[in-house]
Amino acid sequence: MTTTSAPARPRRRSPSFGSLGVGMAVLWLSIIVLLPLAALAATALDGGIGGFWEAITAPGALASLRITVFVSVVVALINVVFGTMIAWVLVRDEFPGKRFVNGLIDLPFALPTIVASIVLLSLYGPASPINVHLNATKAGLVVALAFVTLPFVVRSVQPVLMELDRDVEQAAASLGAGNLTILRKVVLPVLAPAILGGAGLAFARAIGEFGSIILIGGNIRGETQVTSQYIQQLLEMDRPSDAAATSVVLLAIAFVTLLVLRILSNRATRREEQDT
Repeated sequence: MTTTSAPARPRRRSPSFGSLGVGMAVLWLSIIVLLPLAALAATALDGGIGGFWEAITAPGALASLRITVFVSVVVALINVVFGTMIAWVLVRDEFPGKRFVNGLIDLPFALPTIVASIVLLSLYGPASPINVHLNATKAGLVVALAFVTLPFVVRSVQPVLMELDRDVEQAAASLGAGNLTILRKVVLPVLAPAILGGAGLAFARAIGEFGSIILIGGNIRGETQVTSQYIQQLLEMDRPSDAAATSVVLLAIAFVTLLVLRILSNRATRREEQDT
């Protein structure tokens, strides 16, 4: 008795929009991103290369950039630690109100940043009900920026933790590895790309943030004036080319940061795949 095998099912092709879809995507990207960037660059070069260089090396510009980069780095490092801890708790632990806390993480995405500044000023300003005064200080800038950038690290690490194979951790524990060793040798190498990506997004968001620090920051030149506030000051002084030049520097810092972290993240991912 012979049996006949069932005919093979034709493989489904993935839907494709073709050249029309590619063209629409490029057109939309050009309208939303490329054209505004080109206009910004053109405005920044209104005074020529010499005017551009003079604008970005002005004492006020350099001071604001130093403050902005320093505070943003501190905020990114803080969120790397606490954002990873929060993601771990949300994935690995069960506790009352977990869904509420998980939803609360996304609040900075939905909340207007000026509202966050008002809330932080009422809590940490001159009339602080808890007697903690952070108004017009770098610490106030850090708190405000940490608030608006926390979700980037949490939401970057959380899905990776959810997909992490816990059998490897259990195998390491059965071989005598302690919790710290498991965390350092097993968990962190897998989480490293996600952590780097979240840190890069948090840093890029922090260097361009304006609304959340506009009240609590104080806008003191050389002390708490960040670059976004310096740019606003230039516009109020009717110096659009200088404002555009300083904005280009911010864009360049954000782009280079994200590019470097993407490269490091890809290398970490490839290294992890080779090890497994």
